[in-house]
Amino acid sequence: MENDDVETLLQVQGLHAGYGKAEVLSGLTLEAARGSVVTVIGPNGAGKSTLLNALMGVLPSRGSVRYAGEEIGALSLEQRVERGIALVPETRALFASMPVEDNLRLGSWRLQQGLRGALGPGRADADLEQVYDIFPRLKERRMQLAGTLSGGERQMLAIGRALMGRPQLLMLDEPSLGLAPLIVKEIFRIIERLRSTGVTILLVEQNARAALEVADHGYVLETGEIVLEAPAAQLARDPRVVQTYLGARR
Repeated sequence: MENDDVETLLQVQGLHAGYGKAEVLSGLTLEAARGSVVTVIGPNGAGKSTLLNALMGVLPSRGSVRYAGEEIGALSLEQRVERGIALVPETRALFASMPVEDNLRLGSWRLQQGLRGALGPGRADADLEQVYDIFPRLKERRMQLAGTLSGGERQMLAIGRALMGRPQLLMLDEPSLGLAPLIVKEIFRIIERLRSTGVTILLVEQNARAALEVADHGYVLETGEIVLEAPAAQLARDPRVVQTYLGARR
């Protein structure tokens, strides 16, 4: 492993991806340092979700994707999960007819199968308690069916289930979508807390102000290309970002 890979968990260069013959990402380049929060902001249709799906292996792509020093472009979705990459999709993709706790335990299934080292039942229980510590509301509703949760609780459950897989890289697709302002603040407080656990977070978000406030570094994606990138605090002061994505603070 090269020295720069020790600090850089994810390095993407010249990434092309899309749907059929329609190319959405046109040679995109970005990187994420270990333990950092990196956000990608931009308008609807810019390619933000396409980026995450390509990195997860849901969509075919061309270009270089290096993760933890390994080129993973040819790996399947399952192989990327085994290496510690997790995606919380915009749809949250929960099992609505199953209780909260069963949804969470499904997140550790691959670890229990020994795909990244043996995980005994006691350790899975400990991981579950850590998730409940981060999301006490989920513990209160542990036996409630996932389909009966509020929007904010479903988002918490989706993130908690991903954490049960012990990811090194956690990718969040529009975690604030459709949530009330108070719940949005809570979700972003949780993202800040997750940073302290050492997990690297790649955050795709339309709420640019909230995303830049929590992130270490930011990228602006427009029509499939990165048009701006800088430390998040610097990006939040960029006149173009302020005018297009932030506007006046209420």
